Amino acid sequence: MMKTTPSLRPAEVNKQWVLIDAEGLVLGRLAVIIANRLRGKHKPQFTPHVDCGDNVVVINAEKVQLTGHKLDQKIFYYHTGYPGGIKGRTVRQRLQGAHPGHLIEKAVERMITRGPLQRQQMKHLYVYAGDRHPHEGQQPQPLDVAALNRKNRRA
Repeated sequence: MMKTTPSLRPAEVNKQWVLIDAEGLVLGRLAVIIANRLRGKHKPQFTPHVDCGDNVVVINAEKVQLTGHKLDQKIFYYHTGYPGGIKGRTVRQRLQGAHPGHLIEKAVERMITRGPLQRQQMKHLYVYAGDRHPHEGQQPQPLDVAALNRKNRRA
């Protein structure tokens, strides 16, 4: 019988590649699953202070869904750095903009504990607007998020 809790060392971490298709998935539920994969909480040897999560590739970020009227009513504010420079954009404007993947990145970033470990873990998230990605050489394993729970997919 083991009396100590095993703690993973950075050299012992086994990182895998996961491919997630975001088409039709609800943004918040998708972000939770991605954040747990990046942190490594799905693994039995999870260690909170070590980057033991997987590399996550998300495709079709522009086709992510939101529930309710958030598409037009939820506004993200940002500041330009100049006096009176506060601006706001709706979720629809951000999805139709030049970088629709930033919406998923920010949602995941806000779900991971802040600090140096968060910045290290966020480097393992790759979000692409279309259905093509340059990570075929790593042979990412597809993860069907819609099959995990019926509420994950928006009809």
